[in-house]
Amino acid sequence: MFDSGALLRQRFNALRSKAEVFSLRHVKQSHQALCVRRNVAEPPSFSQDEGAMLTVRVDGVEAYAATADLSQAGLQRALEQAEALARQIARHSLLDLRGQAVTSARHDHLSPNLDQAVPGIADCLGLLASESASVPRDSRLVDWLASLDISLVEQTYLNSAGAELRHAHRFLFPGLSVTASDGKDSQSRSLGLSNFGQQGGFEVIHRCGLIGAAPRIADQALQLLLAPNTPSGPRDLLLMPDQMMLQIHESIGHPLEMDRILGDERNYAGTSFVKASDFGHLRYGSDLLNVTFDPTLEQELASYSYDDDGTPASKQFLIRDGLLVRPLGGALSQLRSGLGGVANSRACGWNRAPIDRMANLNLEPGDRTLQQLIEGIEHGILMSNNRSWSIDDARNKFQFGCEWGQVIEDGELKGIVKNPNYRGISAQFWRNLTAVGDHSTFEVLGTPNCGKGEPNQVVRVGHASPACVFRQIDVFGGDA
Repeated sequence: MFDSGALLRQRFNALRSKAEVFSLRHVKQSHQALCVRRNVAEPPSFSQDEGAMLTVRVDGVEAYAATADLSQAGLQRALEQAEALARQIARHSLLDLRGQAVTSARHDHLSPNLDQAVPGIADCLGLLASESASVPRDSRLVDWLASLDISLVEQTYLNSAGAELRHAHRFLFPGLSVTASDGKDSQSRSLGLSNFGQQGGFEVIHRCGLIGAAPRIADQALQLLLAPNTPSGPRDLLLMPDQMMLQIHESIGHPLEMDRILGDERNYAGTSFVKASDFGHLRYGSDLLNVTFDPTLEQELASYSYDDDGTPASKQFLIRDGLLVRPLGGALSQLRSGLGGVANSRACGWNRAPIDRMANLNLEPGDRTLQQLIEGIEHGILMSNNRSWSIDDARNKFQFGCEWGQVIEDGELKGIVKNPNYRGISAQFWRNLTAVGDHSTFEVLGTPNCGKGEPNQVVRVGHASPACVFRQIDVFGGDA
């Protein structure tokens, strides 16, 4: 890792600028995607990308330019372009950034077990092929796949104040899916794919539970095919962590992004029902709701020491005991809003500017085992693993569907139901939180494809959560 570090520093030190402060953020990424579908290996996909963004501050105005030309001349040219742009827009600027802190920190942050190599392509395809082959032979099983995506990202931030912040990450996304059909209905059951990703080595695949899971996942797809539709009406709802992550992402994460609240995203990704004046006042959920921005869980997707603007990252409560206390706002949004924030200024690559993004957004564990959560429900339903979602552009009214449902009656799990769906309004939904699972129900999950920004930026977002119970939620099945 950091094989280009010495040369990069040398070239940065040779740059010349009249800016008050300037920085370079170099990003090098590689990605491979492997998949075996119906026992046939699909063509592997490979990609590589490398470049740098130069940012300057001139008379309190910041501007930037990106380049894939990492030669001395290429970096100098991008720096001069950024400086010229800053001078051009100075007369239109609404903010004076001269008082903004500039870091001089030097730090390395590495994914866990980064020094341990993962198996090669042939071995990984062999593992996926073995899992695919273990799907039982049944004419109703019409499609299945096993997949593994691996990304390596190396980033170095240097600035004229002497900072050198280096991050090296390896991300793994294992997945498995099986679809059953009887000619009239189709049902899918999956593991991982869009909701499980972590930093680390081959141990991530074991933590996902991919190896040996195919027969169970296939059996569950067949069970869903034979199951009745989910009944409709208000009832208590037990959400498992693989669905809680989507609920957190859409109805807490996006609404709390400060640039949304300030109106920056309304043309594309939408606004927020939350107002700047709500922080410190809005009752976002019940007293059991505690949500943190937490970059300290080393295996979670968005664990890092400093964000892409050089702000040190630490665990912060966004919602404490149900009260909204802090937004997801980086240094620039904090200046604009006058509110505190977190180190969540992030970019998807070298040719995008950092903006306010979700990072590791987690719901803190409570004190109930899964059995206790179930026993506390008289008339309800358990739902697991998202398969559909819809939410308005203010991230307020929503409707989500899951793959797996089980009826709960008098504190016991009963029959399986298919097409489980539920709907609600964000803050009202979280105020109906009545029980939170303990550490034994807590899972570290994450998504590789959270999109936002113009031009678009797709980033990895971590979510960790226990299982949770919500009181009297509007539930419905596929016929509603």
